[in-house]
Formats: sequence, C-alpha cells, structure tokens
Amino acid sequence: MKTRIRRVSIVGFAALALVSCAGMQSGPGSMSFFVTSAGPGNGASLGGLAGADRHCQSLAQAVGAGGRTWRAYLSTQGTEGAQTVNARDRIGKGPWQNVKGELIARDVDQLHGPGNNITKQTALDEKGQIVAGAGDKPNRHDILTGSRADGTAFAPRDPDMTCGNWTRSGAEGAVVVGHHDRQGPTADPWATSWNSSHQSRGGCTQAALRGTGGDGLLYCFAAN
Repeated sequence: MKTRIRRVSIVGFAALALVSCAGMQSGPGSMSFFVTSAGPGNGASLGGLAGADRHCQSLAQAVGAGGRTWRAYLSTQGTEGAQTVNARDRIGKGPWQNVKGELIARDVDQLHGPGNNITKQTALDEKGQIVAGAGDKPNRHDILTGSRADGTAFAPRDPDMTCGNWTRSGAEGAVVVGHHDRQGPTADPWATSWNSSHQSRGGCTQAALRGTGGDGLLYCFAAN
C-alpha cells in the first residue's frame, strides 16, 4: 500500500510540474508585452496610432516576435474630426507576459487595477533588458500613453494630452506619460502610476520628453 501511494504521489508531482512549466514559458515567441528599447526619435510625432503600432511591430520582428499583432498603448482625443480611441480597447484581452515569462496582467481589468505586475524589474524591453528609471542616468521612465489611469482617452474639450494625436514634435502641445518603474516625487497614486502620471513640459520635442525623464518610449502589447 505504501509503495502504491508513493507512485501516485510521484505522478501527481510530475503533472503539477508540467502544468507549472507550461504556464511559465519564456522567450520572444511567448512574449506579449514590452517597453520599446527606443522611440522613433521624433519626439511625440509617431505617425499617429498606425505609426506607433508599426514601431512596436518592427521591434518585435527584430527579436523574433513578429508573428503576433502588436499595438502601442496609446489613446487619441476626439478633436478636429479625429476619433476618440481608448488605449485599453486596442491591446487585446490578455493575458500578457514579458520576454522572461513573467505575468504582467491576466486581463484588461487587472492591468488597470492594483493587481497588475508592472515594475522596473518586469517592464522589460523587447530584448529582455531593464529600462532605466528614476535614479539612473539618464532616467527614461516616462512612457508615452496620452491616457487616464483607467486607460481611457481624455475628452475632446480637455487640453492637448496626446501631442496632436501623435503628430506633433514641436513646442506646441503636451503629452501624458506614465512611470514604468512606479517611482515619482511622492508616493501619491498619480506620481507612481504606470500609465497616467503627468504631462510633458515644453512641448512635444524629443528634448522636452527627455527633460521630464523620458525618451519617447512606448508600451507595446500583443493584441492576439
């Protein structure tokens, strides 16, 4: 009887191990979330949502993850005839994990709630590298989003929060950013928000984005 119980236990542990491994796949092929290692380089002028998506897709393709449909986590405001688009509505249903197989969020609600797992250690770039944050030189923790904390767009009547819906790179306009490292000048929720911390200062130029601790980086999510 003892021998039989032991055999069943071994089989049970083996099954659990297989399930555990299946849920912790890593590598570019299983990656469904990353922070861009670089921005397009023209401030917040990304070529609109389509241009931002192409940037995500190109970086993913370069590391062998181009088989998925990648979307930039960006909102647009319904101004001057443009359509209002919510970042949360364009990134799929989840779950999402980084290149190391670490779970970021299982669905859209968790992503925008207190249970998400976006930190400096998990919000890796497409190459699996940590993105510089507060305390590093240079600090690159300002990630472009143009979004409210719940992932929705700002209202058309609000001031420009998306640098002209991702078409401006001059002194005019501003953009809302989040902090991928969850670090800010205070411990207030706005200061440590991953997707809606503060506006850029001095416009939409590359220099303006760098001036507040950014570099024109994006969050990219696999929508399928």
